[in-house]
Amino acid sequence: MIKKIIEKGSFILVLLALASCSKGQIISNINIGTHSNNELKIQIDVTTNDQAQVYAEYWSDKEGNQNKMTSPISKSGLKHSLVLCNITPETNYSFQVVTVQDGNKQTSKVYTFKSRKLPEWLQKQFKANCPKPEFLPENFKKGFLLLAKRETPGTAYIVDYKGNLRWYHTLEGTGFKVVHFTKDQTILSILGTNDEPTSYGSEILEINLQGDTLTHIKKGQGDLKQVLHHEIIKKSADEIVALTVEQKIINLTSIGGKKQDTINGDGIVILNKKGKQLWKWSVFDDLDPFKDKDLLKTKKDWTHANSLSYDTDGNFLISFYNNGQIWKINSKTGKVIWKLGKGGIMKMAPDTNFSQAHAAHINQEGSLLFFDNGVDIKQSSVFALKIDEKTNSVNLDFHIKLPKDIYNDRMGSAYMINKELFLVCCSKRHITVLTNKKGVLLWALESEIPPYRTIFIPEEKLKPFLLN
Repeated sequence: MIKKIIEKGSFILVLLALASCSKGQIISNINIGTHSNNELKIQIDVTTNDQAQVYAEYWSDKEGNQNKMTSPISKSGLKHSLVLCNITPETNYSFQVVTVQDGNKQTSKVYTFKSRKLPEWLQKQFKANCPKPEFLPENFKKGFLLLAKRETPGTAYIVDYKGNLRWYHTLEGTGFKVVHFTKDQTILSILGTNDEPTSYGSEILEINLQGDTLTHIKKGQGDLKQVLHHEIIKKSADEIVALTVEQKIINLTSIGGKKQDTINGDGIVILNKKGKQLWKWSVFDDLDPFKDKDLLKTKKDWTHANSLSYDTDGNFLISFYNNGQIWKINSKTGKVIWKLGKGGIMKMAPDTNFSQAHAAHINQEGSLLFFDNGVDIKQSSVFALKIDEKTNSVNLDFHIKLPKDIYNDRMGSAYMINKELFLVCCSKRHITVLTNKKGVLLWALESEIPPYRTIFIPEEKLKPFLLN
């Protein structure tokens, strides 16, 4: 909601000063309020009496104007909406509006406002515990963490290492089942209702960091016919990649099933932003269900894929919970290149055996990194494996055994912060930890929600929207 700053008594924000525009200024009106009722996004609407581009410079009064932040610049026009991020609750701010015409800049007088406190339901969502912050690396202190609430109302959160909520986006009627931060500085997600399983949904939503919708595709629109689940990423700016539920109707009377029985498997789909299908793959292209002796028990969730990423050569890496495997799939032909894990074709060194993998991806050192639930031994861990495709062999890079009291049998993630430290999410424990390779915890974040994953975002990837 936006209110005119010249109308006393109708302010959303507490305005501490107001000056009329100077003579010669092309600004005719300024309105200020929250953007989409979000207390951490301030919207300034500016009207100019001539064509111009507009942006705002703003700063907290505590830090002073030597630490100015800048909003994105508007397109040339007469009406301009600017969204200010990196807002701290209950803080006094000053701002100036800058107009640009033919390269010439004009700066308004200084205006001030005070941000409000967070709503009650957003307070105390996160609690950080760090006995010795001096041991934390600088890139971690300056970076941010992305988490999401899967139940309605869905909320995506970005927090800092102190547990402070720095950004959020809330939905009505759906939850953020899966979120992914893209290189385009957007948040790409699968949305679903409470009636849908925890990591399953029927909508794709992409928003920018100002909270504006860039893409919204619902099941039934375009070529999107399947339920989506567990993973959504980008191939390019216009291509969205997701895991899907692939159903196969099959006669299972020979093993005691129905004549028209349903097996729920997994697939991969690539769509453009209009929902047009560009590529598709199904697990049924490679696996014969009848080779599963427990098919009648497993048919409702046969393989349970839970992560999808790109290898450095552009092919897919996909992990499966139910069969304890990770596959590499040719992203053009759909042919399975290799399988590792239980019953896989890769030769596994004895110290590389794992039970279930989540968030499998190639890390900065070129190793296959993933979170292992460790259901077989009731202890979760982080694996990094070296894959030799020439010899079809797998060797251990390192293995981090996590404390048994944060054992996490479902979901989870692990990402590299530097060569020695790793961010690990133990979803069902409502905790994210920073661990070294010895399994010693240096930092922990408790959350009211059970996050499916916790994703680390370096500060430079969020500029200019969030800064530390």
